[in-house]
Amino acid sequence: MHRYISSTKKEQEEMLKSIGASSIEDLFSDIPEDLKFKGELQVGEPLSELELRNKLGKLAKKNQSDLVCFLGAGAYDRFIPGVINHMALRQEFFTAYTPYQPEVSQGTLTGIFEFQTMISSLTGMDVTNASLYDGPTATGEAVSMACDQARRDKIVVSATLGEDLIKVIKTNCEVKDIEVIVAPMKDGVTDIEATKELMTKEVAGLVVKSPNFFGIIEDLDELEKVAHSDKKSLFIVNTDPISLGILKKPGDCGADIVVGEGQSLGIPLSYGGPYLGFFSTTKKLVRKIPGRIVGLTEDNDGNRGLVLTLQAREQHIRRYKATSNICSNQGLIMLMATIYMSLMGKEGIKEVANQTVQKAHYAYKKLTEGGKFKPLFPDKPFFQEFALKADVDIKKLNEKLLENGILGGYELGKDYKEYENGVLICVTEKRTKEEIDELARIMEAI
Repeated sequence: MHRYISSTKKEQEEMLKSIGASSIEDLFSDIPEDLKFKGELQVGEPLSELELRNKLGKLAKKNQSDLVCFLGAGAYDRFIPGVINHMALRQEFFTAYTPYQPEVSQGTLTGIFEFQTMISSLTGMDVTNASLYDGPTATGEAVSMACDQARRDKIVVSATLGEDLIKVIKTNCEVKDIEVIVAPMKDGVTDIEATKELMTKEVAGLVVKSPNFFGIIEDLDELEKVAHSDKKSLFIVNTDPISLGILKKPGDCGADIVVGEGQSLGIPLSYGGPYLGFFSTTKKLVRKIPGRIVGLTEDNDGNRGLVLTLQAREQHIRRYKATSNICSNQGLIMLMATIYMSLMGKEGIKEVANQTVQKAHYAYKKLTEGGKFKPLFPDKPFFQEFALKADVDIKKLNEKLLENGILGGYELGKDYKEYENGVLICVTEKRTKEEIDELARIMEAI
């Protein structure tokens, strides 16, 4: 099976004739004439395969894809074993689509079932759905689910989620008339005392992120007490799956819903997507979960079989009864994450997490020992990201780093005016001691 098969003019005419159309333009007859593009697309003359490859190659070389990356803020440059692409691009996986006749698609269901099992193990939760678009939309779905469960229309979210994530939540809530209340932060973490004041009887739950946007590990045990100060309120935790290789599981901290971005699990950066959202919860809330859940059973002969146990999405059941309409299974991306977790295993993910935290702390020490860069939030525990401040324009700093083949940290002043000269540095297991030393040397010199 080829990824692209062209059709001849004769074949096009036969297809048009079979549907009663005289031309390709007839297929677009419902579009008003004033909205149609007139003229020719400026794409140039047709090219041979050789000419096209040369042209695309020249365009591709304009991308700087070989930079040493110290940028994080939600998407992370991690090592991806070669076997992932080798397996995921096999045509039986690459072409598989959502299981509308699920029991026939035992291979697809097996991949989903294994993904659910491993994410549930990582998060410490009872059940996981078949995946969502990405971490932010998964968080928005968690808010909707909490409000539906508590029958309330207010949610409290920590400011340490980061501006982009909060914007996605607000967008998701706007059409559902859910009020989003942002709890302030203090010294880079959720202000617990201020959050307590916001958790009224009208609030459906509390949303926190750990490690948070600034890379700091939040006190989930204390925040759980705040979230559950009212028995109907739910505790929602957004987390990094790799960090769970060494950090306490959110489920063990009393979380009701655990969500996050699965890009770290063998998914390339790809200029921003496609990515993978995961969504885990308790048995008590299983019928409120968006998307689908694959379950294990036996057939009449006693053989192991898989079925869609729950499918509360609008393409499977009556639309007004569906929990969500944006919960498509990111099948291929989910499969890549499943291969990664299977390949790494418990000890492998733990090793990745250990290397990450050790290298991040080494970089923190190297960058701050000279005194030119100071920690923005000193003495706070962090995983792979840390915030620094300096008497220098961060934008110009990053431009100089780029000239030296280094993709610098996130410019905090873009989102937080109070941190105008702040930068968020990210260090993953991919970074070497030599790369970290070079970063420190150039930043010191600048």
